[in-house]
Amino acid sequence: MEYTNLGRTGLKVSRLCLGTMNFGPHTDEKTSHKIMDRALDLGINFFDTANVYGWEMGEGITEKIIGRWLADGTRKRDRIVLATKVFGRMGEGPNERRLSAKHIRVACEDSLRRLQTDYIDLFQMHHVDRETPWEEIWQAMDLLVTQGKVIYVGCSNFGALHISQAQHTAIARHSLGLVSEQSLYNLIDRMIELEVIPACREFGLGLIPYSPLAGGLLAGLLDKKAVGRRKSDDIKKGMEEYSIQLKTYDDFCQELGEEPANVALAWLLSNPVVTAPIIGPRTITQLENSLRSLEIGFSDEQLVKLTSIWPGPGGESPEAYAW
Repeated sequence: MEYTNLGRTGLKVSRLCLGTMNFGPHTDEKTSHKIMDRALDLGINFFDTANVYGWEMGEGITEKIIGRWLADGTRKRDRIVLATKVFGRMGEGPNERRLSAKHIRVACEDSLRRLQTDYIDLFQMHHVDRETPWEEIWQAMDLLVTQGKVIYVGCSNFGALHISQAQHTAIARHSLGLVSEQSLYNLIDRMIELEVIPACREFGLGLIPYSPLAGGLLAGLLDKKAVGRRKSDDIKKGMEEYSIQLKTYDDFCQELGEEPANVALAWLLSNPVVTAPIIGPRTITQLENSLRSLEIGFSDEQLVKLTSIWPGPGGESPEAYAW
């Protein structure tokens, strides 16, 4: 396994991050525990979850699954970098969502209880909250850090403006501020190249791409039968919309002699701003196969070819749309 620093911090994390969103809704607890065991054996030390995962309001089903795995007496907690999130609705009350200081505090305590741990390595804001001032957010986050309940603070689904606002407020408070941003990013969805990636580079945030396979579209679906999530209307629509590009992409991967899913992950890993793409395996085989992506490199010509198949927004702003 390869390791890198999480953004500008001294924290070392694996180049692949184990996503747990499937744990509970799509992967039963026994299998989820086996996947986490195998990930740890393979050297993956970066685990990502969220309080809303499990998709039953207020239950924190996925966090509970992870918590029972951590509590089995084998001292796994200190071997992993554990990330979770706050923002989503966790109850019917008006203060049981978003990023008020009250909700941040309560949500952290609830996540700690479900995860059966006394600290969270990376506490991520799941979305920007336009109704709460940054001073209030950082007051709450800084208190959690001072109490030892949170070590680092990150964000997810932030725009470049929000990253800048958050960081400048943190700097004024003499706080470390954000250390990571978790964004939708893959060969198909490249919008963050305009401004989010430059902002991450400027402020020293590690980029953690989610949905690196575009929901499965980049996993070589054209030659596979539709199963599980591949039966969804979104996947079928995507296969129709991108049919020509997907065929060209599959041909490109065949020429490389690599699986499309691993090529998609390797492309993300080739970006120096990217810390670790989030993989969401449902089986141990899928988990093990993903490690091949760490060994794939691209020539300049091959990178140009990938961009010709999956063109991005044209580079960074403002040159992408102005002189």
